[in-house]
Amino acid sequence: MGQLENKIAVVTGSGSGFGEGIAKLYAEEGARVIVADINLEAANRVAADIGSAARAFKVDVSNRNDINHVVNHCKDEFGRVDIVVNNAGITHKNQPMLDVDEAMFERIFNINVKSIYYMAHAVVPLMRDQGGGVIVNIGSTAGIRPRPGLTWYNASKGAINLLSKSMAVELAPDKIRVNVICPVMGVTGMFELAMGLPDTPENRARFISSIPSGRFCQPSDIAAAALFLASDAAEFITGVELPVDGGRTI
Repeated sequence: MGQLENKIAVVTGSGSGFGEGIAKLYAEEGARVIVADINLEAANRVAADIGSAARAFKVDVSNRNDINHVVNHCKDEFGRVDIVVNNAGITHKNQPMLDVDEAMFERIFNINVKSIYYMAHAVVPLMRDQGGGVIVNIGSTAGIRPRPGLTWYNASKGAINLLSKSMAVELAPDKIRVNVICPVMGVTGMFELAMGLPDTPENRARFISSIPSGRFCQPSDIAAAALFLASDAAEFITGVELPVDGGRTI
């Protein structure tokens, strides 16, 4: 029996990268997974790879109606949502802070932070009614030990890291656990933007040199952490800010 047998999980931004890794591992461990992504083609691909345990939805996490639609589907179809992983996120290009325009600033905070506000409003009442649940937010080492050139992105991830702890304290009496995973840079869709440099072996080496373990973060690293935090093995763990970073934040 898998660690998440018969659990219902919603994973945002799971059409690629860390989210894809989480969705696939959750399904392998017995969960039914909602693959939610703004790119429906990508979500369909991941859901097809998983098989009958997954369903794809086109979801813009900065749109409250999209989030409500997914949660309402789970409520109508399964009667519950056991696990939510707020993984969807974006960054601005690595550049001086004053060069990031207001539209991009708002987009960063709408997708990275306001989406968690929307999801909380949609899913917390349901989790309260069903007697508990798990929320895993994907923050970043950027919110702990920020890199220059990513100021507004760093700020959004700092907000996620802190709000996760605050949610954990407030929701603990409802048996809703909230934790945040803080990945170091990985080779995902945001990789070149975060570097602010062409993706060359030389530039990769420059960034790898700041990670003591000597490599970038992989989807399997984040998926393993997300599995543990969602499982019953972590039933007494809430409010944890967990760096998965090869020692970057030391």
